[in-house]
Amino acid sequence: MIERTFVAVKHDGIQRGLVGEIIKRFEQRGLKLAAIKMVQVDKDFAEKHYPLTEEWIKNTAAVTRKAYEKRGIKLKESDREICERINKWLKDYLTEGPVVAMVWEGYHAIEMCRKIVGTAESRSAPPGTIRGDYSVDSYELADQKKRPVRNLVHASGNAQEAEHEITLWFRPEEIHDYTRKDWEVMH
Repeated sequence: MIERTFVAVKHDGIQRGLVGEIIKRFEQRGLKLAAIKMVQVDKDFAEKHYPLTEEWIKNTAAVTRKAYEKRGIKLKESDREICERINKWLKDYLTEGPVVAMVWEGYHAIEMCRKIVGTAESRSAPPGTIRGDYSVDSYELADQKKRPVRNLVHASGNAQEAEHEITLWFRPEEIHDYTRKDWEVMH
């Protein structure tokens, strides 16, 4: 049940001085920081972090269409066109400034990190989550400004994504193994 996941504080989180607070939230939840570094991402690296896969296109297009329909707008673009636009925005956002990349480890780490981070749209993220407490951005505002939601932090969505992102961002020797004493209580 112990697993690893990838989390990144995006440049807006760094610029607002929230790195320490964000790290604190994961540590308080009993997760172990296994790797950390600050990186300036280039376009080639962003392309690898946000690959335009068929599965991502299918899921993202469905969510996007639904969000627009709630606002009474029917998108005329194809699923691929919608997702190419969003994917470009995400890559541009990732390369705007430095990012603090981290690997977190612990019981149900992927699920726990996603809960701590909150939903992708900050406006609808519950209070007590990073996005819910520190951002009010929305899909509506992001679409109006032709950019992604500025939501401070990224967390892997599933085990496959976590594995891809950890191996992309970190070499094996950069990931550290040590004992977190409070885990002994949980055994």
